[in-house]
Amino acid sequence: MMSKNVTNKPWWKQLWPWLIISGPAIGFVGAAITIWFAFTKDVDQPIRDGVQKQGFKVEQVAK
Repeated sequence: MMSKNVTNKPWWKQLWPWLIISGPAIGFVGAAITIWFAFTKDVDQPIRDGVQKQGFKVEQVAK
């Protein structure tokens, strides 16, 4: 009987663990970027004098 000489690579040299890890890792990076934008961008700036946008609502501000 002939035995085959099979060498097992370590897990970090396999393709499948990296494909499985990449999905959640990309999601984590996207969430981190979204959270960073949410805390660093000022969204309630006046569009022009006397007009202010709050969410989807644009309203005239009394002077």
